[in-house]
Amino acid sequence: MSKKMFMKADEVAELLDVSKSYAYKLIRKMNQDLKKRGCVVIPGRVDRTYFFDHFYGTGIKDSEEVADAGI
Repeated sequence: MSKKMFMKADEVAELLDVSKSYAYKLIRKMNQDLKKRGCVVIPGRVDRTYFFDHFYGTGIKDSEEVADAGI
């Protein structure tokens, strides 16, 4: 996986083992939460750090580290 700042639905779907349409739904929800915090969001993408913190509570930026975290 790349180390880009934002994640697209394909990457979210792969990491969570969900469909691409469900990944878009999750991204929309996370982006709504970020908007409430005053952040600027990009439709169809989610900030990588926020994603890992939201799903794993780790703040880890790279999925390889999650695999090693024993989660």
